[in-house]
Amino acid sequence: MQNANAPESSLIGEEYEVEVGPVAHGGHCIARTEEGRVLFVRHALPGEKVVARVTEGEETSRFLRADAVTILDPSKDRVEAPCPFAGPGKCGGCDWQHAKPGAQRRLKGEVIAEQLQRLAGLTPEEAGWDGTVMPAEGDKLPPGEVPQWRTRVQYAVDAEGHAGLRKHRSHEVEIIDHCMIAAQGVSELGIEKHDWEGMASVEAIAASGSGDRQVILTPRPGGRLPLVELDKPVSVMRVDEKDGGVHRVHGRPFVRERADERTYRVGSGGFWQVHPKAAQTLMLAVMQGLTPRKGETALDLYCGVGLFAGALADRVGDQGAVLGIESGKRAVEDARHNLADFPRVRIEQGKVESVLPRTGITDVDLIVLDPPRAGAGKQTVHHLASLGARRVAYVACDPAALARDLAYFAERGYKVRTLRAFDLFPMTHHVECVAILEPAEKGR
Repeated sequence: MQNANAPESSLIGEEYEVEVGPVAHGGHCIARTEEGRVLFVRHALPGEKVVARVTEGEETSRFLRADAVTILDPSKDRVEAPCPFAGPGKCGGCDWQHAKPGAQRRLKGEVIAEQLQRLAGLTPEEAGWDGTVMPAEGDKLPPGEVPQWRTRVQYAVDAEGHAGLRKHRSHEVEIIDHCMIAAQGVSELGIEKHDWEGMASVEAIAASGSGDRQVILTPRPGGRLPLVELDKPVSVMRVDEKDGGVHRVHGRPFVRERADERTYRVGSGGFWQVHPKAAQTLMLAVMQGLTPRKGETALDLYCGVGLFAGALADRVGDQGAVLGIESGKRAVEDARHNLADFPRVRIEQGKVESVLPRTGITDVDLIVLDPPRAGAGKQTVHHLASLGARRVAYVACDPAALARDLAYFAERGYKVRTLRAFDLFPMTHHVECVAILEPAEKGR
């Protein structure tokens, strides 16, 4: 069956009966047709026999994307998706609603192991990793129950003003009445039942470290801001269509979060982990791996609003020093505010690869880096390795980028001491890792 609107060479709509192979990075599994075509199949699990319907690809494509539309032989790890908006052709937010929670974590572990081997040449043992992906505290729920973890939800708005979520790899909006993975503070706002005519998107934020709630409105060109009357008190921000800046309409221009017994101000555009337990979990993993000592010097790169810089400063004490580097102007303002009580902390604004060489720093004791999804890259990693840190903590939201950068560190004499993985994005394919590195030669 072929899509009548697709180009002649398109295979969209074609169906293949296939045996599903291993999981791949990106929330799908790999299968092959009888003719040898590679399919990236969503909504399937390894070992299943399914009917896969092509969603993207042509006769000449290297691979095809597909959805499992009929499950002929289900995996023992399969469950009925708890969310009515999950499934082929529906919301693209969750990848693994159809898998038991334990199976989701195993799949993520398999992806990490495959990326480490393929891109860094490391086995789990060589990476100091036991192969497990740990659930966040409180997330270990029975099949059919979904953790309400997402403290920030970006709703898309259709032409009629209805809020929903994007379909997978699409601009189409799946209209929903409730997002099951949204944190309670987000759900309580009732975004889905309100009229958002003239808006392109509505981002809802419910801080886990306080009762602060915020919505950020992005108008369509020429769209007028609606009167925002939600089910709970909320501050309102808007995105300027000319400069892309975020401006206050009413209420606080930030939310307050908590970690390491400190309060952090996070303004619009500032980064904070989405899972309510993530900031504390990752901070502890980093500090346990680095074991900071009084008087040491440290770098916190891609530092956001200062989470790791604050934890480091507290531990290296008045005789130590911490430099944070962050590209976002608002995040830098927040980091400076959040860490104002640490005189030995300095926050610089700009891209790491530009700012770090200008600092003149030639040696440092500890490094934390939490780069964006693309990773730090070869140039930055090689520069960091030249600073001779006794330990480096690499926080990664993408296992492929992590593995590539670990290979670059290895080129410059750093080995992985330990690696830990955390399931801080349940129901999705995303996973967070913390790798601790040290010089391969101890005398260095």
